[in-house]
Amino acid sequence: MAKKTTHDDAGKPRVLVVEDDSFLAGMYLTKFGLEGFNVELASDGKDGVRKSKEWKPDIILLDVVLPVMDGFSVLEAVRNDPDTKGIPVILLTNLGQKGDVERGMNLGATDYMIKAHFMPSEVIDKVKQLLKQ
Repeated sequence: MAKKTTHDDAGKPRVLVVEDDSFLAGMYLTKFGLEGFNVELASDGKDGVRKSKEWKPDIILLDVVLPVMDGFSVLEAVRNDPDTKGIPVILLTNLGQKGDVERGMNLGATDYMIKAHFMPSEVIDKVKQLLKQ
């Protein structure tokens, strides 16, 4: 069962983007902002875990290859915390090996998207689709 969408004061759904590539993070910040989302960025895994707990986003876009703490560890921490376990998490990464995908899904990812295969607009469409469920 999907978590009920919460909103900030402006009524915008919250998206946490955990991405260490500043260009990609900035692009997603801009694109989601233009689509009416409230976006928070985290540039490493540890910060991603902290912001997921403090900010309580409606959905998390999570890279796997991150400094300090990798995305699989972040996903595990989010899923093991009663306050964040219901937040949908999309792994958005360049790791496309079958084993990586299986590991992510087994750890509780809602979806697994390979960056090189999806345009930002497709990622935003996926987020919108998951938030409607």
